[in-house]
Amino acid sequence: MPRPPRLISPDDHLQAPAHLWQARLPARLRDQGPYIKRMKGAAYDAGGGNFRFRETADGVPGDVWHYDGKQVPIVKIAAAAGFYPRSSVKFGPNTFDDIREGCYDSKARLADMDQAGILASANYPNMFVMFAGEQFSFAADKPLALECIRAYNDFVIEEWCAGSGGRLIPMGIVPLWDADLALAEAHRLAKLGFKTISFPEAPHRNGLPSISSRYWDGLFEAIADADMVLSVHIGTSPMTLAAPDAPAAVAHVGASYYVMHCLMEFLWSGVFVRFPQLRVSFAESQLGLVPYTLDRCDFIWENIIIDGVATVDQRALPEKPSHYFRQNCYVSYFRDPVGLEMTQHIGIDNIMFETDYPHLDCDWPDCLTEAEKMVAHLPQDAQDKILFGNAHRLFRLDIKEPALA
Repeated sequence: MPRPPRLISPDDHLQAPAHLWQARLPARLRDQGPYIKRMKGAAYDAGGGNFRFRETADGVPGDVWHYDGKQVPIVKIAAAAGFYPRSSVKFGPNTFDDIREGCYDSKARLADMDQAGILASANYPNMFVMFAGEQFSFAADKPLALECIRAYNDFVIEEWCAGSGGRLIPMGIVPLWDADLALAEAHRLAKLGFKTISFPEAPHRNGLPSISSRYWDGLFEAIADADMVLSVHIGTSPMTLAAPDAPAAVAHVGASYYVMHCLMEFLWSGVFVRFPQLRVSFAESQLGLVPYTLDRCDFIWENIIIDGVATVDQRALPEKPSHYFRQNCYVSYFRDPVGLEMTQHIGIDNIMFETDYPHLDCDWPDCLTEAEKMVAHLPQDAQDKILFGNAHRLFRLDIKEPALA
């Protein structure tokens, strides 16, 4: 018999079902909205996390999204739950029949969660929508894109999360091309009961105003006032540091370095001074880089005071950066034995375990077993906080914590 669910994951993914936009867009827009067509061909990486499809007569069958002049395949690396060994998972394309139903159907997802020991799950969009809704925010037809964003959010609250008893945590996306539209959608999501909104890790790398620009302050304030969480996932901005011809493994290993850059900008920008109630969840940050980042930030804050040349101004940032980290920030990991040896330098209250279902890193159906092995060396109260307590507090969940059930 499966063990009682215990994990609360701040980072899993929802594969949009084929019917979503064709069922929810206004009738006049459905011909232009996203739709699925089964085709034969090959998948390829167009860069920046953008997967594309090339039709060939002798290709592999795949269900392909058509939208904004693009053809985007379903790739199994983003829907790999249950396929072992990991080395056997091919890039794609795939059909909905090739992946677990739990990737896109909420009832099947809850069954998969029960089997893996997952009590609750916050789901970023998956590869077609992209993790912060970039597929729509950077589309050419902005009125259509706005309708697609609203349709996705309505699906999340009305179909995906409905009937889950709070176990599926509603995460929304907002239009990133216009701060006023983003703010309006954030207000709408708050009224609908969303717990969190996804946001890109480095908007300036997408050609948008930066976190430090104050352009997003209205959105940040609205999220804080509504007691929602700002959720930030790796890969929501172009990974530009690696050379174009660098081996692909460089980007996979270095992904969490980008989260540290994002974390530093939040810490130094004064966002948490202006909005002390804003809480930010950094997905796939892992842990090992955090102690160095905080220590270096604090050293700079203490020793490089503004003098007309240096750029640190303690009047604008009255507390050490690590203070704002422990007050406002949460980091999550799926596998980081080195980082778990340094939890005292991070803060037990700021660490969460994520399952990353259904991506290739996920240990489904052994999520709970593997997670407990990783934290077995820690005191029981620390284990409980990392596996479920911190996420329960972060998302203000109504479900009972396992220890209280």
